[in-house]
Amino acid sequence: MGERRHSSTDSRDRDNRAVAYRLLRAGDAHWRRSNQMSVLNTDLAKQLEASALGARLWRLRPGQASTKHRHPESEELYVLLEGTGRARIGEEEPLTLAPLDSFLVEPETVRQLFNDTDADQLWLVVGAPPEAVSSTLEMSEELLELMYPDGPKALPPELEG
Repeated sequence: MGERRHSSTDSRDRDNRAVAYRLLRAGDAHWRRSNQMSVLNTDLAKQLEASALGARLWRLRPGQASTKHRHPESEELYVLLEGTGRARIGEEEPLTLAPLDSFLVEPETVRQLFNDTDADQLWLVVGAPPEAVSSTLEMSEELLELMYPDGPKALPPELEG
């Protein structure tokens, strides 16, 4: 990881409160492929030691999708940073998004990002409160069934066949 937490008596704001932060330089971020869909992502919250939220960058290549999933307690904010974004929320028709468009999904609502375009998509996804278990490899069968109603590798109709 890049620089660690900074807090000292020399670092104070104008109200004389200590200033604390963590910095992760882009070149220091650890990227990996997701366990189920092999989508490239970096867990910003983990690398920055966040305690009150989860945050990841996801890079979907053409033909890729995130897992079709829901969170029992977390709401998630999705921000498209690059590309033309595609997402399905619940049983609605897919959304098409432009860079810097965003949407918020409430707990219990099924959602899935997918890329049926010819260019990469880069998403920032922030959720709170953070999930106790975020790796499918560490989830109980009961939690897997709750979070992934069609299984953890379900593709959207736009990418099937």
